[in-house]
Amino acid sequence: MRLGLLPSALGVAILLSGCDQLGIEDPAKVAAAKEAEGKAIGGACRNAMRAIEDCYALNPKAQKAAVYDGWREMDEYMRENKLEGTRPVVAHGAASKPADSASQAEEDEPPAKSAKGEKADKAEKSDKGTKSKG
Repeated sequence: MRLGLLPSALGVAILLSGCDQLGIEDPAKVAAAKEAEGKAIGGACRNAMRAIEDCYALNPKAQKAAVYDGWREMDEYMRENKLEGTRPVVAHGAASKPADSASQAEEDEPPAKSAKGEKADKAEKSDKGTKSKG
């Protein structure tokens, strides 16, 4: 009877070890990945000279504890090595807006023209009007 259990137990062990290949995620691995991502976000925010509060606001889905750990670790590293931060290229206000609302606002409002652009448009219209009459 024991000999019959050994192959079946071995078969179950083999099947369970293949769960990663089937796409079944291990909760411990998912949690570790989320924590690592949060630390990376926090470190990047500190390097970009963003306040921790701004980092939280820009990344609402990230784990706050992990973001803070990454921010703090990067802060210590930068202080120890006397490194300067890097200014972000993306505007702070534009980065916090969702992409859909920003593109919606652009579609609703016509593009703003400078004073020179408006004068050029008026001159163009008056030129067309005189050419059609002549």
